[in-house]
Amino acid sequence: MPARTPKPSDSTDLLGSVAGEALRPLAERMRPRTLDDMVGQHRLLAPGSALRRAIEAGRMHSMILWGPPGCGKTTLALLLARHADAEFVAISAVLSGLPQVREVLAQAQARFDTGRRTLLFVDEVHRFNKVQQDAFLPHIERGTILFVGATTENPSFELNSALLSRCRVHVLEPVSAPDIAQALRQALDDEERGLGGRGLRIDDTALDEIAAAADGDVRRALTLLEIAADIAEGEGGTITEATLHQVLADRTRRFDKGGDQFYDQISALHKSVRSSNPDGAIYWLARMLDGGCDPSYLLRRMTIMAVEDVGLADPRALEMAINVWNAFDRIGAPEGHIALSNLAIYLAGTAKSNASYMALNAARADIAALGTQPVPLHLRNAPTKLMKSLGYSKGYQYDHDVEGGIALDQTAFPDGMGERVYYQPVSRGLEIKLKEKLDALREARARARGERGG
Repeated sequence: MPARTPKPSDSTDLLGSVAGEALRPLAERMRPRTLDDMVGQHRLLAPGSALRRAIEAGRMHSMILWGPPGCGKTTLALLLARHADAEFVAISAVLSGLPQVREVLAQAQARFDTGRRTLLFVDEVHRFNKVQQDAFLPHIERGTILFVGATTENPSFELNSALLSRCRVHVLEPVSAPDIAQALRQALDDEERGLGGRGLRIDDTALDEIAAAADGDVRRALTLLEIAADIAEGEGGTITEATLHQVLADRTRRFDKGGDQFYDQISALHKSVRSSNPDGAIYWLARMLDGGCDPSYLLRRMTIMAVEDVGLADPRALEMAINVWNAFDRIGAPEGHIALSNLAIYLAGTAKSNASYMALNAARADIAALGTQPVPLHLRNAPTKLMKSLGYSKGYQYDHDVEGGIALDQTAFPDGMGERVYYQPVSRGLEIKLKEKLDALREARARARGERGG
């Protein structure tokens, strides 16, 4: 399809409607009309970038737009439709089922037959199941639709491979506070769509405070500004510190329980502990608590850190994790959060070893490779005469009766495997002593088996 450059004379609304303009939210009225109007996404939409060149030339491809709320996914899809001279049709995976999808696709086919293309924007596309996602595939392949899916979740996990193979994934980033402040100033100056004709007054510090409170979400920032403007009109038209206190009293940071941001943050906490960085650990712990994460989840994950990353370098870590868990159950929040911070700092600050974890993996690898090896006779129990007659427990040495308390020449592995070394203590924490003891013991076992074999 030939490219079409958007003109200023086009409808004031990208959706094609000017009715009820004043009744629509500020965030919708201020939706950018051109690529240059968009704030943020400098990497993706910078002049000369691959996507920018494709859009301006009208050579668009089907794509997935992955990014947090309020970063411009819907706006970009609208601009794509204008540059491609395509009919913009939007559906939401939250509200639409397969019958609605089929109806929209049939309309797109009819439109295509008349020579006009459809840009189908699917919001929250990750909420469609595999069958629903598959419905788009033949239409994308034939070019009936220009498919643009928007998601806040990692497409690699949430979208099926067939759809991903037909679309290019573009990652949109949270919009920075300075860029959001720019969008707010545009709204304050715009007399046609924004707040420019209302005589509002606000200083840069207050504007920056709204931008920071929006936490990367332009739509949220404009909504906060609109609320502040409504309050200020009854108070002389100045958005004061008191006004902002009312508007921002219940501010919350971006935190999607169970979503990508949730798992990104717990990953950051875990890796901060593993890197022995208590300050980083406390930061991510505070972020998750601030976002409303269930403390029981954090306690479970920190208990995992105690056994996986601290291990036997400091066995007290597991004991502390269990004690903190019990303490939180008794005292609750907010004081219980201090107990969580104690645990995070201790886990990050103490010696680390994953030797036990690696030993378990090594043993599992042998089991997978060697199959079900029979227990050697000398290690089997013999509670009956029949079992004794079959040789069960024959040759077993009771270690407590052996000089030194250890039967050094007695193997603990199935016949034919020989001795294996899975556990390799590190030279940190209490494992230093364990390593010294086990190295000496393993050397003694090797000598004993050599003497017996000779």
